[in-house]
Amino acid sequence: MHELILGGQKSGKSRTAEARAAAWLQAGAGREATLVATALAGDEEMDRRIQRHREERAARVPGLATVEVPRALPEAVQQLAAPQRLLVVDCLTLWLTQLAMPLHGPAADEAALAAQRSALCRALAQAGGPVVLVSNEIGLGVAPMSREARRFIDALGLLHQAVAAACSRVTLMVAGCELAVKGRA
Repeated sequence: MHELILGGQKSGKSRTAEARAAAWLQAGAGREATLVATALAGDEEMDRRIQRHREERAARVPGLATVEVPRALPEAVQQLAAPQRLLVVDCLTLWLTQLAMPLHGPAADEAALAAQRSALCRALAQAGGPVVLVSNEIGLGVAPMSREARRFIDALGLLHQAVAAACSRVTLMVAGCELAVKGRA
């Protein structure tokens, strides 16, 4: 069973995904949970934010292992997915940022973004265990003025559609409340 958890900033997405991991770990012996973190620290504030998230996660879900995978997400899902292991991918938004608007090096073109989206969906289809994916729903407001921002929002919307199609559950988080979009919560 795969789930996509969408929501705005501070909507409760990550905590809900962590709660899914904690419930998974408590449901039976021999179970594992791994967080696949996609963030990169481009400045001191982001570095502090990442460190704070690490510490808070460790306190909330002690058995949740973490691997950092800013770009090679489809490959990480293929390698890490297993029947006894729940994967939490946090988050698709930052993964797409590494591809479409990297801190260093060229941005992926539309064909490369489509290829990565397809590769992730194939990895999900082949995953031998459950995967919970977290992403920001940023396409609900006014379209931004810059071409780059509009390109990113469009690419994220296409990614969400593709991943939602590959998941049996989609949950929208609003103010800490779960709304079932697809499947039952």
